[in-house]
Amino acid sequence: MTAIYQLFHVLGSLGLLVYGMRLLSDGVQRVAGDRLQSILNYVTANRFAAVLTGFLVTVLVQSSSATTVMIVSFVNASLLSLTQAIGAIMGANIGTTVTGWVIALLGFSVDISAGALPAVGLGAILIFSKRLRRPDLGETLLGFGLLFLGLSFLKDAVPDISAHPEILERIAALSGRGMLSVLLFVGIGALLTVIVQSSSAAVTITLTMAYAGWIDFPVAAAIILGENIGTTVTANLAAMGGTVNGRRAARAHLVFNALGVLWMFLLFPQALRLVHYAAGSRLLPTQLALFHTGFNLVNTAIFIWFVPVLANLAVRMVPDTADAASLEGSYQVPIPTAYAENHPELYLLELRYEVVQMSRIVESMIADSWKLFQNPEAVTEEHLLSLKQREDYTDQMQEKISAVLASFGFQASRESTTAAAIALLRIVDELESVADSSYNIALAADRCQRKKLEISPEALQELEPYAQRAIAFTGLVDQRLLTPGSDEDLRQAKQLEEEINALRNVLKKSSRHRIQQGADLKGELLVLDVISHLEHMGDYALNIAEAIRHMNARVPLLMKTLEPRPDAPA
Repeated sequence: MTAIYQLFHVLGSLGLLVYGMRLLSDGVQRVAGDRLQSILNYVTANRFAAVLTGFLVTVLVQSSSATTVMIVSFVNASLLSLTQAIGAIMGANIGTTVTGWVIALLGFSVDISAGALPAVGLGAILIFSKRLRRPDLGETLLGFGLLFLGLSFLKDAVPDISAHPEILERIAALSGRGMLSVLLFVGIGALLTVIVQSSSAAVTITLTMAYAGWIDFPVAAAIILGENIGTTVTANLAAMGGTVNGRRAARAHLVFNALGVLWMFLLFPQALRLVHYAAGSRLLPTQLALFHTGFNLVNTAIFIWFVPVLANLAVRMVPDTADAASLEGSYQVPIPTAYAENHPELYLLELRYEVVQMSRIVESMIADSWKLFQNPEAVTEEHLLSLKQREDYTDQMQEKISAVLASFGFQASRESTTAAAIALLRIVDELESVADSSYNIALAADRCQRKKLEISPEALQELEPYAQRAIAFTGLVDQRLLTPGSDEDLRQAKQLEEEINALRNVLKKSSRHRIQQGADLKGELLVLDVISHLEHMGDYALNIAEAIRHMNARVPLLMKTLEPRPDAPA
């Protein structure tokens, strides 16, 4: 009965500690709000600045897992490039060691449990009080208090090892097998981190077990190495269903940490002696914190010079997806990370890139359809099948992106975010209409070939500038989805639409004149049909330009100039 009670005492203490750590991290993220995004936005191509940024963000949120998920979200939204993300992840690895120092210096060297309960009480007041209501700050204080309260309970809950010599003998047997034992405890550390889903919590548990005497310094150090690998699981899970670059960033994190553990495994005895010499007679948790920090500092100092190599390796591990020419299979809308769900502007950026992909598919359809109409004799089943495949794919994109945007827009807490989601929804609908018109032009070319209709060279010559204006219009839309637009762009779009309308009237008049002169009636009716489709494209493109201007005006983050994503067709 005593053993069962001790087990639940340990589990309860662990639960309190992990929950407190989660509350602390979430609370800090909410208190910081968009400022965290601003910090990450300052990351430049300089890898050293990226490392510093990742370090600072992790120190603030007290969770490398939260930082890496945040980084993956930024990569998915194309606010960070792959090389920038790798540098920030390196900094996050160093930043997470600060938690170990806080725990080692305050949790074991100082009795901080006396201040834990007041922090819990003050946090609860800020959460529930109507007059002093500051729920984000209250959650941060509550998490801080529960974290150290859980640590205090855990220290008391872990039984005295001297009362269980048989367990000590088993641990000694496992740890007495040389490098094989190191490998075993590295695996245990990785598994522990996967279970608790927090490397900071896993390190805290390891420090507590070492403090209580259950494990010695070499065993605890090996477990900490494993925790460096286990923490990469969170980022890789967050990247699933995201963009190619998001998955690459997560893979680079795994490779970076695994390679670091590999070289440390080879130099493990020497590293332990060096840390033991540097730490002197300090408490074991302090020695472990020094080992953790030293390992991540040296690992970053080595691999920061090989960031491009890591990026290339990640590209090989996660190759580009098929481009718009193949479009095999059904379309899948990206799944948002947990961080992106709480910061909807980031997910809007990710969806905006999906719309860019859709725009490029539509642009290719317009160009191909017009080429077929210029030369109907060249129309083949393969041409029509390719255009039909793209038209079906854009239908899927419109349906699935619209479904996400519709629910997303109503769930967003900010009115500006909802308005931007509605604007993006309008863009998707209009692009799908342009795709339909493009396919109809291809069908007109096919009808011309099958029924042996005659279209005069004069009609095609007059239609050419009209079609080119429509193609240029959609190209302008594609550019403005990637870069912030201006009022001048909207004026340019309106001017193009007016030119298209003016040309429409001229072309219709010319067609009627040719009919009066004895031209093929069915051929001229086909020309009028194509003129109508091109006119509709101009109307749709103007609606899209207005929606883009409205979207960029409502959400400033969406006005950031973005680099083309590798998985979006060129």
